[in-house]
Amino acid sequence: MIEVASLRYGVIFKKAFSQPQIFTAFVKDLAGVDIEIDHVETEKSFSPVIGKVDSHFDLFAEDKKNRIIVDIQHKRFTDHYDRFLHYHCAALLEQVSTAYNYITNMRVFTIVVLTSGDQHKTDVAITDFEPKDLQGKGIGETPHKIIYVCPKYSNKNTPAPYREWLSAINDSLDGEVNENSYQNQAIHEIFNLIKKDNTTPQEYARMKDEYSNEEYIRNKSKKAEQKGIKKGIKKGIKKGIKKGIQQAKQENVKMMLKEGIKMELIAKITGFSVQEIKKLSET
Repeated sequence: MIEVASLRYGVIFKKAFSQPQIFTAFVKDLAGVDIEIDHVETEKSFSPVIGKVDSHFDLFAEDKKNRIIVDIQHKRFTDHYDRFLHYHCAALLEQVSTAYNYITNMRVFTIVVLTSGDQHKTDVAITDFEPKDLQGKGIGETPHKIIYVCPKYSNKNTPAPYREWLSAINDSLDGEVNENSYQNQAIHEIFNLIKKDNTTPQEYARMKDEYSNEEYIRNKSKKAEQKGIKKGIKKGIKKGIKKGIQQAKQENVKMMLKEGIKMELIAKITGFSVQEIKKLSET
């Protein structure tokens, strides 16, 4: 077992996966694409901005045929499927301005790593842009993909190329890994890069900033939830009291009816209509 800096932190994930040999091995196993690159950009954005939103990609690389985006997300957002669809489309649209027509020069693959999990509890989910016939057979056009992976849901049925990567990422989240459990050389390179002994003071500072930001959002969400619960309880009590008062009034009406008091007089005393009193007399 060795102690490592957790891959839940963007600064650590980028440190490891911005290495070209690790990036290409990761993309090969998850997207099935061979790429030739000598550089991986971090915090990539386009200028001019696409779609009036200045999207930033955690990791970005491209060769002559493929444009690859890898994003790490530990915070749970309700919009991450739509969020990364937008990112993916931005990477597609950016190519159109330099193309002769709407056929893009490069295939675009977006890989999203959801380290904290997802409401659907799915290990791998893929948005495939290839048109298919009614029998589900692809026609070989627009071969772009978004691949969502949730390391915590890796299981025995997860395809082998995915499973070792997902297990390794998930294994690192508690700050300790068993390096002997992995055969993939690229994963061993990651473990060596993210050893605690190799973590710089600057990286520790970024990790603390990320953790504090997550904690702030988590506490804010918790407070909002508690406020909602209190409001619900208060509303429930108020509703219950109102219902109780109404029931007491109805019982008083019934007692007056038993005493032989006329309905018109009961109506004046209680505020119930004669029609309501008639219904109560039948119960």
